[in-house]
Amino acid sequence: MANRLTRYIGESREELRKVVWPTRRETTSHTFMVIAISLAVAAFLGLVDFVLNSLFENFLI
Repeated sequence: MANRLTRYIGESREELRKVVWPTRRETTSHTFMVIAISLAVAAFLGLVDFVLNSLFENFLI
């Protein structure tokens, strides 16, 4: 059991050494893209919700 655990940890460390980590600039750029896209989608969905809510209120009331 301990041998398998030791081998697993060793292999995991080897795999982590192969990972190409993003630079700080790439991370910052991608973070801002995610925030901008999230805000755009939120604004779009808010607008759709507002329009549909207004339409339903006018037709149902």
